[in-house]
Amino acid sequence: MSAHAGYHAELLALPFFEAAHRTLAGEANTWAARHLSEHAHDESQAAVDERCRRLVAELGAAGLTRYCVRREHGGALEDFDARAICLMRETLAYYDALADFAFAMQGLGSGAISLAGSDALKALYLPRVARGEAIAAFALSEPEAGSDVAAMSCRAERAGDDYVLDGTKTWISNGGIADFYCVFARTRPAELRADGTRGAQGISAFVVEAQDAGLEIARRIEVNAPHPLAELSFRGCRIPASRRIGAEGEGFKIAMRTLDVFRASVAAAATGFARRAFDEATAHAKRRAMFGKVLADFQLTQAALADMATAIEAAALLTYRAAWQRDSGRPVTLAAAMAKMTATESAQSVIDRALQMFGGRGVERGETVERLYREIRSLRIYEGATEVQKLIIGREVLK
Repeated sequence: MSAHAGYHAELLALPFFEAAHRTLAGEANTWAARHLSEHAHDESQAAVDERCRRLVAELGAAGLTRYCVRREHGGALEDFDARAICLMRETLAYYDALADFAFAMQGLGSGAISLAGSDALKALYLPRVARGEAIAAFALSEPEAGSDVAAMSCRAERAGDDYVLDGTKTWISNGGIADFYCVFARTRPAELRADGTRGAQGISAFVVEAQDAGLEIARRIEVNAPHPLAELSFRGCRIPASRRIGAEGEGFKIAMRTLDVFRASVAAAATGFARRAFDEATAHAKRRAMFGKVLADFQLTQAALADMATAIEAAALLTYRAAWQRDSGRPVTLAAAMAKMTATESAQSVIDRALQMFGGRGVERGETVERLYREIRSLRIYEGATEVQKLIIGREVLK
């Protein structure tokens, strides 16, 4: 049994979890330990795309992507379970960041359909997502509208029984390999408020399929930790009105409801990265000879490991509290923001300290801590940057 499985034991004994969660954690860890390679992988765009497609299929075959969809459409559980999703993401992230990415995007990419889609849309897309046979994507961000969703300019105009989309989406995960995209676009202009800001009303959600005329992959985006990522261009992209998700003008609410389900899971992934870095650092400190001792004998090393271990456990508790609150029907905005901010910032610090312990080896390509150092950086930005989480926390505590 891996150290990771043992490290979960005390956490899983807490009242946040039920017996089914403990079983799932063990099954997910067993599968990941057997099927996810710890060797360095080809990071070229083509290789990453192919590996991501393969991971989605393998996760589907193992029944793991069923946790991204409700039972009535092929899922594992009656409803979304944030704790189950978090346990899956923490475990997959510990072993393989791309496997975590592949799993998470199946849920986030199809979540809008699950929450607000028509029965026909659900029946068409969700069973294939659950089986790992269709790759999903969530297309919200734009070049000038990331954290500020109200600044969205991508348009969708009604044309009889169709909608015609025009505009650009960027930083779209699974861009270029997805079979369909849940796209958010303006169906009416943003309202100008008295304070000069614009509201998020007038945004609607749609399903756009990869082969739809008028959708182009404008460019592939390469980042420090390779993932399938792209900028999408919509030019007269005509889709049937039946592919609108929910009512017209409800897109912002649908997007926020989707993110509420999955935001705590970003914190879980960060915790998985941090746990792996900690385990790597601990093992290295015990065997690295230095000045007639080993690295672990020095008080500076022990103090660093103490800080790392405490930060990880604090992040995990915040993460699973937020997931439990969401699953219990309690308000989750404040808890999720605290979890996301704390876990991602703590993981960055933990991984940095782990890399420092490795010295020169730490920055060598192919080392686990070097890979984790690149992987963690984007988590402090996507699905609400740390600065945005602070604004949310401040706003909530002042209510």
